[in-house]
Amino acid sequence: MILLGRELCVLVVLLVNLRLASAKHSSYQWQDSLLATTSNSWQAYVRSPATRTVSPASIVANLTLGNVTNPNGLLTSGGKPTTLTRLNASDTAPTIVVDFGQNVVGFLSVSFAGASNNTPGVRLAFSETLEYLTDVSDFSRSYNGDSITPGTDQFAVPSGPYTWLDDHGCLHGTQVCADGLHGFRYLKIYLDALPADAPYTSAYGQVEIDSLSLNFTAFLGTPDTFTGWFESSDNQLNQFWYDAVYTNDMCIDTFRVNDTDPRGAGSASLVGKLVAYDGAKRDRDPYVGDLGVAARTIYLSHDVAIAARDVLADLGDHQRADGWIPPASINDYTLALFDYPLWWVVCGYDLYMYTGDESYIQSYYDNIALVLDSYYPSTIDPATGLVTKGLGTSGGYGDYAFLPRTGPVTYYNALYVQALDNAASIATFIGGHEGDAARWTARARNISASINTYLFDNSTGAYFDTLPGISHAQDGNSISITSGVASRAQAKSVLSYLAENNARFYGNAFYDNDATGSGFSQRVYAFISFFELEARFLTGLAGSALDEIRRLYGWMASNDPGITFWEGIGDNGSKYEGDYTSLAHGWSTGVVPALTNYVLGVIPTGPAFSVWSVKPIPGDVTWARGQVPTPNGAISVDWASANNYQKFRLAVSAPTASTGVMSVPVVDTSTSVSIDGQVAWSAMNALMDSATYADGYVSVTVSGGDHVITVG
Repeated sequence: MILLGRELCVLVVLLVNLRLASAKHSSYQWQDSLLATTSNSWQAYVRSPATRTVSPASIVANLTLGNVTNPNGLLTSGGKPTTLTRLNASDTAPTIVVDFGQNVVGFLSVSFAGASNNTPGVRLAFSETLEYLTDVSDFSRSYNGDSITPGTDQFAVPSGPYTWLDDHGCLHGTQVCADGLHGFRYLKIYLDALPADAPYTSAYGQVEIDSLSLNFTAFLGTPDTFTGWFESSDNQLNQFWYDAVYTNDMCIDTFRVNDTDPRGAGSASLVGKLVAYDGAKRDRDPYVGDLGVAARTIYLSHDVAIAARDVLADLGDHQRADGWIPPASINDYTLALFDYPLWWVVCGYDLYMYTGDESYIQSYYDNIALVLDSYYPSTIDPATGLVTKGLGTSGGYGDYAFLPRTGPVTYYNALYVQALDNAASIATFIGGHEGDAARWTARARNISASINTYLFDNSTGAYFDTLPGISHAQDGNSISITSGVASRAQAKSVLSYLAENNARFYGNAFYDNDATGSGFSQRVYAFISFFELEARFLTGLAGSALDEIRRLYGWMASNDPGITFWEGIGDNGSKYEGDYTSLAHGWSTGVVPALTNYVLGVIPTGPAFSVWSVKPIPGDVTWARGQVPTPNGAISVDWASANNYQKFRLAVSAPTASTGVMSVPVVDTSTSVSIDGQVAWSAMNALMDSATYADGYVSVTVSGGDHVITVG
């Protein structure tokens, strides 16, 4: 059916009414030109503080203890101060708990109006949750080798007006010390002193606090900084997207040695550079595996790709002679992880595809070749053709979760396949390396065949974690799909197995049993879950992908501290490492690429989006719109559906120098698909040379510019 004149107007009116009925935050209406770049309704979801000076939101009233006057006074400056009084050390310590309303990161500043003449002490305990808020911080750098603080930051208050800054170090030798930077939501302030800090401070007296604030040091992701955005018919998914961006923003900061964690992570080659850390409070160390997710979140939201590039380049500069790439700067670049050199290759590919950073690729191409052609071949078992942990120098190495597994692990092999294919694409794109591309592609196919020969468990329809086969892990099974190792039939079988055996109310566990480690069948990592989400979208299982997103991110968002996403989830939805758990972790932000790449549908298929694909995989989402930044201008996308996807409209505006493929779902094979008013496909017949049909989608190749595809 060709939609012309009145019929097209009817469809437009239908889609407008659908959008107005479903868009709680939007007054968007279809017009001939794209409005995606002019509507700002998405800004309501942004979580960033408005400025770098962040004031607390409230006082947790039921946790105020002892002799405290006017506790709300410290919320604003210039009014009546908050007074803490303790006549002697045996009295209850006057205590206030301040809530900043959401996780924040930076340096605290406390302004005192005055104090008694005996230099009373004030101690501070920081926590991301009320659950782990005690008289000591939920995490202190003393946990990892910095002995100056015993779990709290403390200071001695002079009698006159005084402003205390939470700088790392001690006021008197090794006495009256502070941790410095903190990531937290809640702050406990109490009048007390450590006996070890005598005679410089006292456990009793009186202090008057005028106000306190935080200098927010991480990337300040205010609405004006967004170069990419996302919005859809599902407000919960929308909020997850922006909460994940804020989580990731908290982990982007300038590298300062005193703020790193573990304490052995300081590196002269990184000082002063913008980097992507693992977490806000810990690990404040730029690990490359985390960038497998966190860097994509960066590229899709803000123009700070340098934070990923700085990490990748620094690790490449510390490559070992045998090709191994260190995972991070920790322990002078010697931490032995087996999988992270592969993530270094994959992340370099992502950098190239999303930003077009050819200077990086040209500078580190030989490093990529050394990883793939030297280090990993030294661990391949000639009998199986599989990378085998335990061979070569790999025996004592760990991985992203320090898992106690060895042998021909599916995850390592599938990730190697991914890295080989990514590198082959790089070699092809930059030219002059045809031999490398052919060799890496052939090796990837050989390893894929070996994975399917030795590691696919026909009795369950999923891949073994390793041999002998006891467990089935989320990582290897998911990446076997995203890397193309699994056939479509195998992919559906794998994902059915994971849904049946690994689904928990707070996400999908990364193991189906506890044979590898106690509690592993109940542990959820949002990091590795992203690749299962990606596998589900790629296999056409959008409904199950969105269900997993809602369980996983819904659980984290609805539990303290709210908003920011966790390093890991344990039994029954707990913080998997108790108070040590980082609750703002960049590797847990995969909902951003999941929604942008697959629900909105935008993926680079050539460097810098010189070639791109827009293929919405909607699930139960009825409309979506957004913007994806590219070096040559944004790609704007807006789509909407009606009548259970019997009707569909996809509008794309892309840089004119680019080319792309626009794909739309077709649920009725008797219907027609039009591109820019011309019928491209009808009743299973292509009417344009560039129109194709596969797996329920009609695809049309287009040049850059503005295009609209309609279905029905």
